[in-house]
Amino acid sequence: MRLSKILFVLIGCLLATIASGPANAGPFDNLPGTWRGSGEIRLRGGAVERVRCNAYYTSKDNGDGLGIALRCASSSYKIELRSQLSNKGGAISGSWVERTFNASGSVTGRSSGNSLRLSVSGGGLNGSMSVSLSGSRQTVAINTQGIDLQSVNISLSRSG
Repeated sequence: MRLSKILFVLIGCLLATIASGPANAGPFDNLPGTWRGSGEIRLRGGAVERVRCNAYYTSKDNGDGLGIALRCASSSYKIELRSQLSNKGGAISGSWVERTFNASGSVTGRSSGNSLRLSVSGGGLNGSMSVSLSGSRQTVAINTQGIDLQSVNISLSRSG
């Protein structure tokens, strides 16, 4: 169960990077560069833990793809994630690999305006999430069932 909690924190940070810009832009157009942020996870029973993330995103495939290098840490964990994502007509798909725990999985969903509705699986977990963009800030909300992790809320802002 502990690995599932860690992976959802990672996936939350990963998906916080997937948000749409203006209506005529692709979902990855405003993302390349360095981003930083923080958030929290809520566990069954009410426990809360803070997490901080640093991420670097690169544009691929003429803006239809996104490469992600992400590091997150809390007082208890250190995580290193790599991901490749693609957009085809508003359909988002991709894969992720977490190097510290040697776990991997997939992401699928759709973009619409300044938001996304996504499903995440792999590493023994499943969940749904929503992602939204407001100015230079991205927010992510993840909800899960069947594991000790109940929710994840993360916010990232462009740095530098």
